[in-house]
Amino acid sequence: MNNKKSGFVTIIGRPNVGKSTLMNHLIGQKIAIMSDKPQTTRNRIQTILTNDIGQIVFIDTPGIHVPMTKLGEYMNTSAETTLNEVDAVLWLIEPDKKIGKGDRYIIERLARVETPVFLVINKMDTIAKNELLEVIATYKDQYNFKDIIPISALKGENTSILLDQIFDVLEEGPMYFPEDMVTDQPERQICAELIREKVLMNMEQEIPHGIAVVIDQMQERDNQAIVDIDATIVCEKDSHKGMVIGKQGSMLKKIGSMARRDMENLLGSKVNLKIWVRVKKDWRDSDYLLKNYGYTGKE
Repeated sequence: MNNKKSGFVTIIGRPNVGKSTLMNHLIGQKIAIMSDKPQTTRNRIQTILTNDIGQIVFIDTPGIHVPMTKLGEYMNTSAETTLNEVDAVLWLIEPDKKIGKGDRYIIERLARVETPVFLVINKMDTIAKNELLEVIATYKDQYNFKDIIPISALKGENTSILLDQIFDVLEEGPMYFPEDMVTDQPERQICAELIREKVLMNMEQEIPHGIAVVIDQMQERDNQAIVDIDATIVCEKDSHKGMVIGKQGSMLKKIGSMARRDMENLLGSKVNLKIWVRVKKDWRDSDYLLKNYGYTGKE
């Protein structure tokens, strides 16, 4: 008899509140890319936690924000369509004592949601206890939350309590994925995201959101523990292409070196990585190019 619980849980929030950091911590492995720049995650990423109690499938969504481009509209649609499709919602916020425009935008969308919503206050380690109580008081009457849980995703504080609370609202059900599986993302997509992460880490503010990364080829050599990966970084402007490449190729070499190390950890083998940089102007507002680069509103 199967007495284990299972269900789907989505993590929402404004850009840059730590959604990917939390998800990576909960599953114990880096799958979603992390950056100090907003709107890092562009696609819905599913990761899987399996333990003695059961299985939780986490869906890390793009940050909900007021969209400015077709890519922004896609990211919002991707985040919002998950809200009534899951068994629980984790709304991740920073410990602000005032509710900003971005949070009110999210509250308006939660008003149409029947799914249990947990308010998760991240970065609790950055403020004093009395300030944390002020944050809780500020938010508690804004919505009928299932519970309010302060955590630190970076340090792992209270994350076990969060998991217990999630399992409390889940019902007995099947294991949707094998117990040793931690994500449904193809390795090609994770590798593309790892390259994009390194661009986010090393480039100026206006450039990263104007780039996409495509894996053109990924193949393991016969009888050798080496994977050959060819990738293309797509920029919106010629000037951005020059910055991504850098003086005598220095920036591109740095991006490639950092991405290759993460890929080798992911794949468990040596990686021969080659990266090209091309310009496709205004690709973020082209339905055709968005689809071509893997962004589609039809999930």
